[in-house]
Amino acid sequence: MSKPSRRTLLRTPVAVAGAGFLAACTSFGSEPSSGPQHNGGEKFVPAGPRGYVNPSDPEVLAAERKRGSGRERTFSFTAAEAKLDLGGRSVRTWAYNEEVPGPLVRVTAGDMLDLTLTNRLPATTTLHSHGVRLRCDMDGVPDLTQRAIHPGTDFRYRFVVKHPGTYLLHSHVGMQPDRALYAPLIIDDPKEPLSYDKEWVVVLDDWLDGVQGSTPEGVLSQLKPGGAMDMGGMAMGPGHGGPSAHGPDGHRSGSGKSAARSTGPNRVLHGSHSRMLHGEGGSVAYPYYLVNGRLPDNPSVFRCRPGDRVRLRIINAGSETAFRVALGGHAMTVTHTDGYPVQHRGTDALLVGMAERYDVLITAKDGIFPLVALPEGKKGRAVAVLRTGKGGGNPPADVHPNELDGNTVPARRLLPADSVALDDRDPDREIRIRITGTMQKFDWGFDHKPYSPQQRHPVRAGERVRLTLINATDMWHPMHLHGHTFSITGLDSAGARKDTALVLPHRKLVLDFDADNPGLWMLHCHNQYHSESGMMTVLGYKR
Repeated sequence: MSKPSRRTLLRTPVAVAGAGFLAACTSFGSEPSSGPQHNGGEKFVPAGPRGYVNPSDPEVLAAERKRGSGRERTFSFTAAEAKLDLGGRSVRTWAYNEEVPGPLVRVTAGDMLDLTLTNRLPATTTLHSHGVRLRCDMDGVPDLTQRAIHPGTDFRYRFVVKHPGTYLLHSHVGMQPDRALYAPLIIDDPKEPLSYDKEWVVVLDDWLDGVQGSTPEGVLSQLKPGGAMDMGGMAMGPGHGGPSAHGPDGHRSGSGKSAARSTGPNRVLHGSHSRMLHGEGGSVAYPYYLVNGRLPDNPSVFRCRPGDRVRLRIINAGSETAFRVALGGHAMTVTHTDGYPVQHRGTDALLVGMAERYDVLITAKDGIFPLVALPEGKKGRAVAVLRTGKGGGNPPADVHPNELDGNTVPARRLLPADSVALDDRDPDREIRIRITGTMQKFDWGFDHKPYSPQQRHPVRAGERVRLTLINATDMWHPMHLHGHTFSITGLDSAGARKDTALVLPHRKLVLDFDADNPGLWMLHCHNQYHSESGMMTVLGYKR
C-alpha cells in the first residue's frame, strides 16, 4: 500500500478526494429533498415512539430547501484496512483512502457536498459530519438516522453546507474513530472577513491502534470491570458497533458473536491529574500522540516567510485526550471556535477537548518554532514545526515552549461575534440532564441510563431550548450536540457559539440553542470510551 501523503494538509488549495462519484447503493436524485432510499426505495425510519419527526420526513426536507442549493462538490472516500506510516513507524489500522488524517475535504458555504463512502472494512461503518448543521438523514448515526453501511456497499452523503468554518468528518460506529477514520472538513466563507497570507490545518490525535497488538476495542475491555475478560454482548445496540462488531483482534469480521479481548499491553491510565481539567486527565495511556499523522521525532513541517500572517485551524480528532496547545515564541489570537467567529482574544495557549476546533491567527517570526500539543494529565506530546528559515534542525521531541505554561483562555470566556450571537430571548423549554457513572464501574450514561436509540428528549421547532448538563461524576466530559450550535450561557451574557463543550467534574454547563433543524439528534460525550459505554441520548422534534 502506498505511503500516505501529508501535502494535502499543509497547503491552502482545495484538496479533492476524487473526481467523479461512485454509484451509491442508497442513491437519490439531484433534488435535495428526495432523501436517501433503502431496500428498494423505502426510506429509513428508526424504531422508537410515535409522534416525532423522522430523519427524511417533510419537515427535514423543508429545512434543507431553505438552505438553498449551490454548486455541487463531489468527493469519494474508501474506508479500508491500511498500513500507515506515522513518520518512521508503521501501523496496521483502518483509514480513509489509506491516509492519516483522511483527505482534506474543502468546499464553500452554500455548496452541495456530495461524498460517497465505500465500505471495504470487515465491519459496518458510517460517516458523521461533526459540527455541521445539516439534514438529519445525512448525519451518519447508525440505527437513528440511517442503517449502517455494510461491508462491500456504499452510501452517498449529500447535503447543503450553509455555515463556513472548521469541521471534522469521522466514523460514528463503535470505537472506529480511535483508528484513522477521520478527516478535516473546511467550509470556506465566500465573504471571508479575515486577512491572512497562509493557512495551516492542524489535526491532533491520540494513537494506540496497531501498537504492540493494541486495539481500541481491547482497551475498552480493559477499562470495564473484569479488565480483559470477554466483552460479548456489550455493543451499544445493533449497528452501533461496540466490541462485538469485531473479532478478537478488533480488525477481522466474524459472526458478531466473538468479542474483543485485550491482546496488547495494559493501557489503563492510573494516577492521572490535570489542574486545568479539575481532576483526572483520562483513563487511557496512549503510546503515541500525533500532529497531522506524524510523531514528534519526525514531525510535520509547515513553511512560510517571516512576517506572514498565518491562520491555524486546530482540530482535536482524539478519542480520549484533551490537548493544551501552544506555538513556541508566538502569541495566538483566537478568531473562531467550533467553526463560528468570536470576538478576537489573545492567548498563549489553548485547551482543546476531543472534537473541539479553534481557529487562531499568528504572525510568523524568523526561525524554527515548535507547535506542541500537550496531552492533559498524560505523558508524552504531539509536535509539529513552523519553519521560516532554511537552516537548522527541528526542535527535540520533548520540547516544552514557555507558552504552554502561559495564559490559556477557556471557551466559556470567549464571546461570540455579533454576526452569530443568539438574540436575547427567554427559553421556551428547559431540559436538565445529569451526567452519571464512575471510573470503577465504567457505567457512563445520562440520568443513570445507558443509551438506547429509542430514547427521546422532546423539543418543538421554533423553541429556544435551555439545556442544563449537571456533571455528577469525578471525570470531565466533552459534550456534543448533533445538528445544532449552542451558546454557552454565562452570568452576564450569552457565550460563544459551539457544538462541543467541556463539562468539568461536579460542575454544570448551561447551553441555549434554537430548535431550527428538525429530526432526531444525538447528544453524547465525545470521549469515545464513555460514549460506547452508554453516555449517549437523543433529542427529538415533536410534531
